[in-house]
Formats: sequence, C-alpha cells, structure tokens
Amino acid sequence: ARRRPRPLTTVGAPLDARPRCLVEAGWGLGDVIEAGPACHALWLLGEIAAHRTPPDIDQAAAHYQQALTLAEELGMRPLQAHCHRGLGMLYAATRQREQARTALSHAMAMYQSMHMTFWLPHTEAALAQVAACDALPRAQLARSVRYAVPRAC
Repeated sequence: ARRRPRPLTTVGAPLDARPRCLVEAGWGLGDVIEAGPACHALWLLGEIAAHRTPPDIDQAAAHYQQALTLAEELGMRPLQAHCHRGLGMLYAATRQREQARTALSHAMAMYQSMHMTFWLPHTEAALAQVAACDALPRAQLARSVRYAVPRAC
C-alpha cells in the first residue's frame, strides 16, 4: 500500500533539524512515495544544505543533481530551472565560474521560456556577479578597494 507523507511543516524548525523533519514527515527518499514529492524533497534538501552556516557544498550539490536528474525524467521543468539555479549559485560560491555561468544561463533561459519572471532578477544578478569576475583583472581584484568584489570571484 502506498503511504502518503504527512503535510510538510518545517517552518519554525532550525535549519539543521529540517532534513530530519522531512524524513519524519514521510518525505524520506527510501520510502515508497510518489516521485514528484521525492524530487521536491531532494531540491529542498539541497537548499537546506546550501544555506547552512557554513554551507555543506558537497551535500547541496549532490541533492540538487539528484533532484535535477529526477525532474528531467519527470518533465518537471520549473524544478529543473530551480536546480540549475541552485547549482549555479554553488558553483559561483566555489569559484567555478564557467560551470556557474552555464548553470545560471540555463536557469535563466528556462525561467524566461516558462514566464517565471519572479526568479529572473536574482538569477540575473548572480550571473552578472560571475561576469564581473571575468571582466576585472585578477591583480586589480586583489588590490582594489573601490570595487565591491562579487562573492563568485
């Protein structure tokens, strides 16, 4: 028999406790649940790992990648775009500029094609930060105090 997960209520839980809340609510990926909610749970786990202090980059990337693979299989394009954006932000934070540019550009193209304009400004800003790193010479980045050096540099 299929078991439906309980409603997801992690809003007040500390960030480190939220993955446990997902599992306790029945959103654990080892359970027999529908693939769509499992895909969302993977993306959410990636978001949680990415926003920890300090971020768990490896775990976040693994969750985003798993969610992206499943979202592609299921045709969940909005979630695919979110996964690309999450991966792009991780790549930017770890100074992998080419991968960041590719993932963020892909997310922007998907958001535009689906008319998901809410997500465009944040994604465009992140992509602009990556581009700013490429435009400034490395020596100038190191010694200049006039420039607000993007996190991606």
